[in-house]
Amino acid sequence: MIDEKTQAATRPSKSVAAPSAATPHLPGGHPPLAMGKIGVLLVNLGTPDGTDYWPMRRYLREFLSDKRVIEWPRWLWYPILHGIVLTRRPSKSGAAYASIWNRERDESPLRTVTRAQGEKLAAAFAGEPQVVVDWAMRYGNPSIAERLDALTAAGCERILAFPLYPQYSASTTATVNDKVFEALQKMRWQPALRTVPPYHDEPVYIEALAHSIETHLASLDFEPEVVLTSFHGIPQSYFKKGDPYHCHCQKTTRLLRERLGWDEKRLRITFQSRFGPEEWLQPYTDKTVEALAKEGVKRIAIINPGFVTDCLETLEEIAGENAEIFHENGGEKFSHIPCLNDSDDGMRVIEAVVRRELSGWL
Repeated sequence: MIDEKTQAATRPSKSVAAPSAATPHLPGGHPPLAMGKIGVLLVNLGTPDGTDYWPMRRYLREFLSDKRVIEWPRWLWYPILHGIVLTRRPSKSGAAYASIWNRERDESPLRTVTRAQGEKLAAAFAGEPQVVVDWAMRYGNPSIAERLDALTAAGCERILAFPLYPQYSASTTATVNDKVFEALQKMRWQPALRTVPPYHDEPVYIEALAHSIETHLASLDFEPEVVLTSFHGIPQSYFKKGDPYHCHCQKTTRLLRERLGWDEKRLRITFQSRFGPEEWLQPYTDKTVEALAKEGVKRIAIINPGFVTDCLETLEEIAGENAEIFHENGGEKFSHIPCLNDSDDGMRVIEAVVRRELSGWL
């Protein structure tokens, strides 16, 4: 694992000493290389650096300017983004982030957990010193380009990029890969590269989800009548263009249902976090939660299989907003089942996928 001190040491410097004639350096002033290493880069969605207006605005501008995320024509979207969204949304999003912020480390839970995942994966490969583990964010810091530079400077001739999304979507997995390829375009001496494919139906992943549900439900003082698998939504138009995300989510839920031995009434799929005026994948999580409560369902739980780490969408939107919706409409008992995070089950999934994808390199 490249720790924070090493991260600082391996960042490209504005002032670099001239290389010695006896010691090979990469063009561009990188430190001497101990070649033959294999890098593993875990990449999560991203996080603002703070909850105030300007850090939130910078983060949202980068995120919402991504053509993979918002596919509208730029002439239509940019006036809305810069004229309305980036004026109003930073304050609202900042307040939401503040409600879940890790104040001890002054960072979002997503950054805290992603770092822990990187550290634990590095520990799992401690017996294989040729493997160097690092982590990055698609939006915000640490950036993909920065950490790829650090890995190559550490001697990594081969790099496995791991977008932390079990289900593939162009708006998540593909945009991570885009950014990795973009960074490589600027390198004269490129490492060999592999990217991790979706693992929505991997047995180790399904087993981890099932075990987390069983363990969590056993800790409750009630038995949910319904459990929802709530995935982040995408616009219907993306699905119609051929994005496989909806199919991957459906398969994950079906396999999880089969593993638990439940029927479709007990474990239901929904989609959350819609944005803008378009139709998104349905059924919507918030509308389903409201309808269940109004129909007389008194006890529910929600799990987020598409999120590898707890974040704003799970802690604030599901555990917060949707719990309120359920209680306000007659529901009595609500529980959010945590993401796999850096739990033993969660790390078992990440390590299994990484070891599979490193086959032939190790």
